[in-house]
Amino acid sequence: MSNGPLPIRVDPRKLAEREVRIAGDAALNSMPNLCQALVDKEGAVRVELQFAVDEQRIRTITGHAEGHVRMTCQRCLEPVKVAVEADFNLGIAASEEAAKQLPRSYDPLIVEGEEIELLPVIEEELILSLPHDAYHDDCSIETSFGDAEAVAEDTDKPNPFSVLAQLKANNK
Repeated sequence: MSNGPLPIRVDPRKLAEREVRIAGDAALNSMPNLCQALVDKEGAVRVELQFAVDEQRIRTITGHAEGHVRMTCQRCLEPVKVAVEADFNLGIAASEEAAKQLPRSYDPLIVEGEEIELLPVIEEELILSLPHDAYHDDCSIETSFGDAEAVAEDTDKPNPFSVLAQLKANNK
């Protein structure tokens, strides 16, 4: 079992044959497509991956990723902390044709060469797990803009239409 920073490139076929387990943190700033939906790039996501060969001799990657990200609240437009969690069950295929032959229980991961970059695979799964709209549980939207004293001063000013009311009263 490997624990620590995640490797950048791996050979999933060899890791599956050896049934390697990898756990570590993936920095958000190393996943640019995911960061497009976020307020900032600070933080990391905890990732656990298990490479294996199933009873049908299909090389697989199963795993779990979880963490917290900051998105824009769609009510108040302030940052909101959102929990993200992704479970994945990938079947490794050498081509599109081989991917079509995988059982439906696996999402296909097409590996044409020997090695793949690991973070883009994790990033795609996290993007799919993001909520469509993020909200605070309780948004306290400020309805009065400015100071409370300025609002009180506005109410103390005389009504400009009071002159019209006086003219109307005099004409009766």
